Amino acid sequence: MRGVEQIPWLYDALMGLADALGFRGWRRRLVAGVRGGVLEIGCGTGRNVPLYPDAAQVVALDPDLAALRRARKRVPEALFVVARAEALPFADAQFDTVVSGLVFCSVQDPDRGLGEIRRVLRAEGQLRMLEHVRHRCPSLAWVQDQVQPAWTCVTGGCYPNRDTEAAVERAGFVIEAEDREARGVMRRFAAHPRLPRDTG
Repeated sequence: MRGVEQIPWLYDALMGLADALGFRGWRRRLVAGVRGGVLEIGCGTGRNVPLYPDAAQVVALDPDLAALRRARKRVPEALFVVARAEALPFADAQFDTVVSGLVFCSVQDPDRGLGEIRRVLRAEGQLRMLEHVRHRCPSLAWVQDQVQPAWTCVTGGCYPNRDTEAAVERAGFVIEAEDREARGVMRRFAAHPRLPRDTG
């Protein structure tokens, strides 16, 4: 069944409304200051792509060709690739930064996707994420669990109750406390691959 996420014009309209209500600021902070080779996972209709600094050489990836066609109209000069997070068509250690914005709630196999990100990210690289996550309050997390089946069906694959931060740490990343923003279920953070210095 197709959900909201698989109807690019509808998803784009909803994101446009969210951006007008303040979400664009989250997007700007997500990509601020990135430079060098950048891979954006799940770029959708390309709303983040125009916000990158000139110093970033961005490759934007999404599994949905219809969404990428809409993204190309938004940013004709950008490089877009059709692929899934779980099978990135890139060499090891190719990117300085990997960016994910509202993606890992919908990735079918998040552990595999994060493993692929770690593979293509350079050892000193950075993962930047903007995601909605499982609520820290147990009663509200319970509500997320109850609405999840219907929500996932309507949206076409989004799981509102995923603990994405825990998945990132499980995949071998260290979340950088100084660059983390949390409001309700929203999280924006940066993480780097765990290195020997992180265990000493």
